[in-house]
Amino acid sequence: MEKTPSYFVTKETPHRISAMSQETKLIVVVRDPVTRAISDYTQTLSKTPDLPSFQDLAFRNQTLGIVDMSWNAIRIGLYALHLENWLRYFPLTQIHFVSGERLITDPAEELSRVQDFLGLKRIVTDKHFYFNRTKGFPCLKKPESSGSPHCLGKSKGRTHVQIDRDAIEQLRDFYRPYNVKFYEMVGHDFKWE
Repeated sequence: MEKTPSYFVTKETPHRISAMSQETKLIVVVRDPVTRAISDYTQTLSKTPDLPSFQDLAFRNQTLGIVDMSWNAIRIGLYALHLENWLRYFPLTQIHFVSGERLITDPAEELSRVQDFLGLKRIVTDKHFYFNRTKGFPCLKKPESSGSPHCLGKSKGRTHVQIDRDAIEQLRDFYRPYNVKFYEMVGHDFKWE
């Protein structure tokens, strides 16, 4: 098993993984591309405080609604384009998409689907999670003998930077056709606005 977020968006990766094994099962966590871009920016800003504003990075011209597709935080959310690349090397039956939103609101159900996809017995259930209100994320309960629960690290669950409502709406309009295409490709509506 290997976990690297950039695999899905790196052009050469599908070919390389296919060359290693065409039997590989792939799990991709996706979330609303607008929220994902804001989260990406928030994380980068925490490490680079003098970063230009979100709007300056996200738009070539915000007045005209021209989005800068070269900015990585925007480009990553173009799931349909990335999936097209993967489908040249793997059938859709070997790729499972996890809803990042549902992973927070109903982690047991999302992990049940992952276990089914992998052909595993459903072992992880609701009893393995509790919701940490401080972080805004579920945490894993460990067996009683092994101590405290495991929560995501301090870089997860931080409050997002406030972004102008107009910018958010412009990004929603920008992503909408890509989202619709992605929903059609995977046969599932993730219900991103």
